[in-house]
Amino acid sequence: MPDYMFLLESRLSPEQRAALVRVQELGRAQDSNVYLTGGAVRDLISGMPIRDLDFTIEGNPQRIVRELEKGGARIISEDEKLRHYEVVFAGDADGSISAARDEVYERPGAKPEIRWSTVMEDLRRRDFSLNAVAISLNPASRGLLLDPTNGLADLEKRETRSLSIHAFTNQPIRLMRILRYSVRMDFKMEQRTQEWFDLAMGRKLHENLDPAQVGREVLSLGREDNPAGVLKQWETHGLIEAIHPQLARRHPDYDGFTRLSRARESFLSVGIRPRLVYSTIYFLLKKLKDREGAAALRHLELPAKIIDTFNGLVPETEKVLKILKNRKTDSAKDAYFFLETVPVERLAFLQAEYGDSKAVAKIRNYLQKWRPLRSSMPVAELDSLGVPRGPKFDNILEDFFEAQLKGKGRDPIERTKILKKLAGIKDEPKKEEKKKPKSKEKGEAKAAATPAAPVAEAKTGKSAPAKAAEPAAHPAPAKKPAAHHKPAGKPAPKKSKARR
Repeated sequence: MPDYMFLLESRLSPEQRAALVRVQELGRAQDSNVYLTGGAVRDLISGMPIRDLDFTIEGNPQRIVRELEKGGARIISEDEKLRHYEVVFAGDADGSISAARDEVYERPGAKPEIRWSTVMEDLRRRDFSLNAVAISLNPASRGLLLDPTNGLADLEKRETRSLSIHAFTNQPIRLMRILRYSVRMDFKMEQRTQEWFDLAMGRKLHENLDPAQVGREVLSLGREDNPAGVLKQWETHGLIEAIHPQLARRHPDYDGFTRLSRARESFLSVGIRPRLVYSTIYFLLKKLKDREGAAALRHLELPAKIIDTFNGLVPETEKVLKILKNRKTDSAKDAYFFLETVPVERLAFLQAEYGDSKAVAKIRNYLQKWRPLRSSMPVAELDSLGVPRGPKFDNILEDFFEAQLKGKGRDPIERTKILKKLAGIKDEPKKEEKKKPKSKEKGEAKAAATPAAPVAEAKTGKSAPAKAAEPAAHPAPAKKPAAHHKPAGKPAPKKSKARR
């Protein structure tokens, strides 16, 4: 059996892992059973990126949500009736927390009666088998996979299977949802599910979709990797009119979606997953008139906070564009610290909608050059130089980063040299041999070239004057050549007797 917890934690980002651990701790502290359910488990098993962490609690999750808020989490939306909370966890990880519940229908298509239940009942009442899976996060069963509807088999067959013949009748919004899942995962509908889908469309159930549920589908569309593909499927099946009737004639701005996809890829390539909810709504409604777009937002019953943020997307982005085109951000340092303050979605939207070459170049440098430099600050090297942690330590790193933005400190030797200079550390002088005086050196050289003097002279320290060479007192007599070596010729004359 696979170790799902190890597989899950190895695939989570650090921020997601921290959120998972925190929810486990809070559930344990409140004696509540906690499960990771739905999309995260589905994406884990299918090998897709894990976008959201959806937690299901057996009990009321309100106390856990409030504790998460104290730790920095943001509540995007909450449904007190269903005890469902959309959350951005501390560290910017998306997810949700909801209570385990069952839905009982008096008759197909009627409003359901909500009953709080166990996680197994919660999984069985869900829409499709690929969402009816969970992993236990509880100490006694941590890592246990729950799959009461055999969704794992459907994932292996790459099929989307509905869990009930009344699935589309009870909740027609599932007509839009199943097409979104099919595009995202490149799955086909299971045969009976396809028949139920066609039957629901033939009965025109899509003409009475709940506007608030359509609005939630539009928000989910903004988290998709291929929103244009989903919109084309909605348009093909006549579902896009549920957003606004004029969209069937004027269509979304598919060229804008293509540019937005390229901008998104530029962020993904450096490990940033931008939220493009508001950009997606913009290109969805762009071809509508202003009053028609505003009417669509009201019709979808989106929260006022979301509508206000969407309405500020264009003016706020134009402010960013103006600053990036200004001389105030011509230096790498000024451009970097300004871009650090701009939300990622706004930068992606700027790239997709405006495409100004100067602004786009700065954004590209920010993503591909400046951020990598910032994330690889030489903290360990500064520690090894003996600089204590504190304000001075931080200031040195800031000054070093500024030097790197100017193209300095790229190789290890130069980096160490700059750090020492910023820290006020001077190199120790090299040990050199003592130089002898020149006069002494000349005397030694002359003495080395002169033959050794008599011992007496060496003691006095005076050199004797050179004398002419004298003949030896008793020169050795020359040897007579041997007889057999006498030269041929006249005989030698006889010596005369010496006079007395």
